Amino acid sequence: MSLLLPKPFTATPPPFTATPPPFTASLSQRSVLLIPFASITSPPPPRKKKTPTPKRSPITPPEPSITTTTEDAPSSSSSSSTPLKKVLVPIGFGTEEMEAVILIHVLRLAGANVTVASIEPHLQIEAARGTKLVADTDIASCSDQSFDLIALPGGMPGSARLRDCDILQNITCKHAGEKKLYGAISAAPAVTLMPWGLLNRKKTTSHPAFFDKLPTFWAVKSNIQVSRGLTTSRGPGTTFEFALCLAEQLFGESVAKDVGELLLMRTADDDATEKEFNEVEWSVGNHAPRVLIPIAHGSEEIEVVTIIDILRRANANVIVASVEKTLEVLASGGVKIVADMLIRDAQESAHDLIILPGGNAGVQKLSRSRILKKLLKEQNSAGRIYGAVYSSLGILEKQGLIKDKRATAQPSASERVKDEEINGAKVVIDGKLITTDGLSTVIEFTLAIVRKLFGNGRTRSVAEGLVFEYTRS
Repeated sequence: MSLLLPKPFTATPPPFTATPPPFTASLSQRSVLLIPFASITSPPPPRKKKTPTPKRSPITPPEPSITTTTEDAPSSSSSSSTPLKKVLVPIGFGTEEMEAVILIHVLRLAGANVTVASIEPHLQIEAARGTKLVADTDIASCSDQSFDLIALPGGMPGSARLRDCDILQNITCKHAGEKKLYGAISAAPAVTLMPWGLLNRKKTTSHPAFFDKLPTFWAVKSNIQVSRGLTTSRGPGTTFEFALCLAEQLFGESVAKDVGELLLMRTADDDATEKEFNEVEWSVGNHAPRVLIPIAHGSEEIEVVTIIDILRRANANVIVASVEKTLEVLASGGVKIVADMLIRDAQESAHDLIILPGGNAGVQKLSRSRILKKLLKEQNSAGRIYGAVYSSLGILEKQGLIKDKRATAQPSASERVKDEEINGAKVVIDGKLITTDGLSTVIEFTLAIVRKLFGNGRTRSVAEGLVFEYTRS
């Protein structure tokens, strides 16, 4: 199966004090998208090796399966009689949020019981681009557990923080010594695994910025490399392939294929075009573009995190606002995200761009927010920019904000879109409206926003950091 798939943000997050109601992920629901790695200029907080063990709320969606081209990757089929596969994804200060979230979400969709463990003194961490994520537990509580897979996201200084965690090193080295599956992406192969001696005599790839640090004879310039139980990949733009490859090794090719279809992954033959109508300049003045991303329980975390990550790489001023009563929301795949503010506080300012993420349950919550509906109407009447991913197009439709405009979305999201001119288009821009049709095109969607706001030069630079091939149709 052949699949295709910005300035550091250093603000200190506000303390979180409330717990959201549980939200259950399901394979019948659509899921989210994407990722980059960054450098952090502010010093990270001190890290402790042991912290009290909090309670964990695992997400255990129904089982599916996945594929890979490898040197000698083990593979097994999933069945109802097979014990649930356990996966550890450690995170820390400066972890690449796109890589972490895509790994967690895709592996949970495949049927794995994924534990997200913080190596920091607290469960809440600030990722490479400033996204605030909350782990399920602390790394110390994982010491006596056995996992089928350990997958390390990249990012800087996140990869160095993982490397310096003795507890994680002991867990991972013991796991690898038992010939179990482990993987790393972006900076993590060179920065984390190599000092632990876990790349020895294994073909390996990494982010281009760290490639020259790999052992020369064993370094391979490929998006995915599988070598005797170790799987490595290059960056945020290759994380879907990486996660699907790991899922295939855990559950088999058919599950990987099913999950890829669920994620609306495109094949090498697909023509992921961008089409623009009624072209106008997206001018916001002499300030960094102010972007509002509203979120709710059940919002699609891949879409949310990918949009945040890429726009912050491009130096946009991104505000994440919760429409719930709490800053913390539980996204569609069980990832916990902490917003920057509540939606009532976001209404105090004008926003150059409002982007609505998908996720069926999240869209229902967003559509009930009076403040958000008011902001969207003001956005339209003031001639400012707005956009929607996948099912959130329905919110704009109900508000009458796509009347006489061309838009695209996955067919189940809106039956209104039946324009032959946009047939096959993955991203559609009509004046100051931008829409896309699903998870697999969120990167293209966000890069199209970067192009309209900043131009082609910055867009290519951001895409290069993502390790994503950017071509404007």
